[in-house]
Amino acid sequence: MREFDPLDGALLIDKPVGPTSHDVVDAIRRQFQIKKVGHCGTLDPNATGLLIIVLGRGTKLSEKMMSADKIYEGAIKLGETTDSYDADGELTASLPVPPLTLEQLNETAAAFVGDLMQLPPMVSAVKKDGVPLYKLARKGIEVERKERLVHIYSFRFTGYRHPLGQFRVACTKGTYVRTLAHDLGQKLGCGAHLAALRRLTSGRFAVADALPLDHVLAFSRTQLEQRVIPFLKLAREA
Repeated sequence: MREFDPLDGALLIDKPVGPTSHDVVDAIRRQFQIKKVGHCGTLDPNATGLLIIVLGRGTKLSEKMMSADKIYEGAIKLGETTDSYDADGELTASLPVPPLTLEQLNETAAAFVGDLMQLPPMVSAVKKDGVPLYKLARKGIEVERKERLVHIYSFRFTGYRHPLGQFRVACTKGTYVRTLAHDLGQKLGCGAHLAALRRLTSGRFAVADALPLDHVLAFSRTQLEQRVIPFLKLAREA
């Protein structure tokens, strides 16, 4: 049996605003000359927080690790609907926001707790006939999408200052928090989009244990090895 390399495992990154998840993978691959690098769960460019990077033989565990439940926090802007369901998209509708209290917001949010059928947004990495939907969306093409079953364990607002509501959500893999924000806006009758998002946890891994990307890219190979969660530990605990 081939011995494990010190870089066979996973690395916890606190992703900044700007790069895509794939950009982070590419940066680490180039900087440390590692052939096999992947990630466990996409974060949109404007999203921040926990991004699990798998290295070497750790990539074999990516599917198992991606299946873990997630916790996010963020902000939803009421009164504005966008085509991507987040702040990156084009504004498609602007409506007045009715007077709302935090309690009323949480009453509406509670309706989304439990099993939920979600329609992925057109601006997403979901593929149609092998082509990511966002590539079709850029060409102005909208195609029929299949709803997917997700589960929302909890969805609560922790603060509200018109028109922004701060929230926290715990959910299964594959949940589009952008879609949750959009659907909440539709239910309120004023529209809404996701203004900010941060992933706090994925399975047993937490952003509190992650390192900023720029810190990691400044590491020597030895320093990187010291931060890698070894393959065998991942296999036991993932």
